[in-house]
Amino acid sequence: MVVVVLGSLQPIPSTMLANNTPPAPPPPRCSNESLVTRRRMIVFAPCVVGSLLNLYPNSTPPPSLHSALAQQQDDFQQDEDRVVNLFQKTSPSVVFIKDLEIVKSPKGSTDEVVLTGDEDAKVEGTGSGFIWDKFGHIVTNYHVVAKLATDRSGLQRCKVFLVDARGNSFSREGTIVGFDVAYDLAVLKVDVEGNELKPIILGTSHDLRVGQSCFAIGNPYGYENTLTTGVVSGLGREIPSPNGRAIRGAIQTDAAINAGNSGGPLIDSYGHVIGVNTATFTRKGTGVSSGVNFAIPIDTVVRTVPYLIVGSQHQPNLYFH
Repeated sequence: MVVVVLGSLQPIPSTMLANNTPPAPPPPRCSNESLVTRRRMIVFAPCVVGSLLNLYPNSTPPPSLHSALAQQQDDFQQDEDRVVNLFQKTSPSVVFIKDLEIVKSPKGSTDEVVLTGDEDAKVEGTGSGFIWDKFGHIVTNYHVVAKLATDRSGLQRCKVFLVDARGNSFSREGTIVGFDVAYDLAVLKVDVEGNELKPIILGTSHDLRVGQSCFAIGNPYGYENTLTTGVVSGLGREIPSPNGRAIRGAIQTDAAINAGNSGGPLIDSYGHVIGVNTATFTRKGTGVSSGVNFAIPIDTVVRTVPYLIVGSQHQPNLYFH
């Protein structure tokens, strides 16, 4: 490292004076020299420290520096542990949904078609959802189960993969309880006899702030229990619903949301659901997420889902099975 110090102070020689009068006494040297000395010390001190660190890379750092590094490592470890614990606490409440089409039964069999295994069905799509209550109600996007909701052939099925409160994995066929196309929401019901579920913890969305951390858990491209992280990038957005109307108040996030994430939860740093992951803008012709992703705010979900569960006919755009 080369450091150049410009502007040294030099006294004027007496031979350069215009007359023969005795030269005036030189100004006191202590103030100027001390000023230059202090300046040089300020310039060179960091360089000397840096040079010493480079010359002796294996030497023990000063106690204060060692303490600062240790504190920084502890902070990083605490942040990492917090995210790990957040995922472990929340992921058992997230489900994996498969949209299936049953292979037609041969002639002479009964009219009823029963789903006995994936080998009897063609997977037509996948999605995510989360456990609403201990009775087996599952919240997801309408577009995840749209084929089942509009099925006229009797061959569409929905298989839900869950984890119970003890950590045991199991799967059940899901039936549609109700759906709201305008808000792209649907409620499924699974038989949970013999299994205790862990419902997700509900948060609020009216008090969200741009910049706060958020996390998406789901099954992008069929990869189960995937966690992505980001921040709340924007609030009050409008996104299109399956019926073409606008869903207002959507949450924008840069937490990665891809095909298969739809219907899964967007959670805050406390593990509380703040939205239902719904849509992403993709780069034209690539299908790759652009980092501009959207979730339906949980306040909207909380207002809608109870009507879907009880089958209230007093709300427009709601459909029940």
